[in-house]
This record gives sequence, C-alpha cells and structure tokens, in this order.
Amino acid sequence: MNPPCGRCNKPVYPTEKINCLDKYWHKGCFSCEVCKMALSMTNYKGFEKKPYCSMHYPKTSFTIVADTPENLRLKQQSMLNSQALYKEEFEKNKGKGFSVVADTPEMQRLKKTQDQISNIKYHEDFEKSKIRSDAPPPENREQPPNPERCSQPAGQIRPAAVAPPGGGKCYQALYSYTAAEADEVSLQEGDLILDVEPIDEGWVFGINQRTGQRGMLPANYVRPV
Repeated sequence: MNPPCGRCNKPVYPTEKINCLDKYWHKGCFSCEVCKMALSMTNYKGFEKKPYCSMHYPKTSFTIVADTPENLRLKQQSMLNSQALYKEEFEKNKGKGFSVVADTPEMQRLKKTQDQISNIKYHEDFEKSKIRSDAPPPENREQPPNPERCSQPAGQIRPAAVAPPGGGKCYQALYSYTAAEADEVSLQEGDLILDVEPIDEGWVFGINQRTGQRGMLPANYVRPV
C-alpha cells in the first residue's frame, strides 16, 4: 500500500516519492510552507517536520521574562539558598585540605620580603629586556673591518712583532678579533689596550689589559681613549 503525501494526503507512488522529515511527499508537493517554492533534498530546511526555504525558515526568538515582584522574590530566595548551601559546604570542608593562616607579624614580614624579591626580579628582567630592545638588529649592526685590508700589499713581508718602548697611548677595542698568528693579540669588544704604538701601516703593538697578552693587532679594530 502506498503511503499518503505529507501535504495533499494522496497516495505517493515509488516513482515520485520523496522521503523526508519522517513523511513521504510528491515531488510537486515538497515545497515551502510559506511561498510554495519547490524544494529539493539539498536546499530545504525543516522545522516541526515541515519544509521551508531559507528565506522563510522560522527564526527562533527569546522570551523576555518581566522583572515582576514575584520574579524578584524568587530571585532573592534563590540567592539565599545559594548562600546557605555555600556556608554549609564551607563548614563541612573546614579543616579538610586547607587551613587558615593567622596574619601574624612574622607572616607580614615574610610577605613583605617576598614582595621585595619579586620587585627586584621584575626590575632585573625589565632592564634585560630593555637592553635587548635597544640593541640594533643584526643586519644594521656595524660589521668589523677585514683585518686583511690592514695587511701589507702582496709581495711584502709583514714586520715581526717587536715591542716598542713603553709609554704608549691607551686604546679600546671596537670589535672582537681572533689572533691569526702567534705574535698577534686576540681582542674582545671593549678590551683596553695599553702602551699602544704604531709599528707599520695598518698594525699597532699593544698589551691587552684583560689577558695580559702583548703583540700586534689591527689598527682599525681599536680607537684611542
């Protein structure tokens, strides 16, 4: 026996049957409840087992509850019940899992000390982050010169490191430099170089105050102070 159509209640034969929303429909009867636009299984929207198009699909609305004296009384009663329940739970759990710490002078002193330590740590982290933020990006930092530019032209022999007489000037390293020869001095940026004397074009002789090493170093890696 053929089932009835959900709209016209006439028998629906298998060749024209649409099974949707727990009902059977003729293809021509499966349309929007409002505008009667023909629908398919891909564009319909069901509401209370009735088909609708997207335009006329019923919108859900919220009911506004009036703030009547009765509702206010119920609200206040609910708050009182919640407070009573909270107090009851508090009394049950009192002494279980936590304890009340008295605010003694000793506890106040410990709390003050912890606050001071926290403030010191905060300022240290702040200063470190400030220094990092003030530093120029790696691509913008000035690159140290190539010490080979300070060396002698091709075919000439670089002079040996001979210590000049004392009483030279004091210089400061602008860049870090790793000694390439045994008679050279390694530098770190900021090192102080004592008794600096020029010995050749592009090279000077001096003593690294930090390491105590004596020898030659590139002249364009240091500046007088």
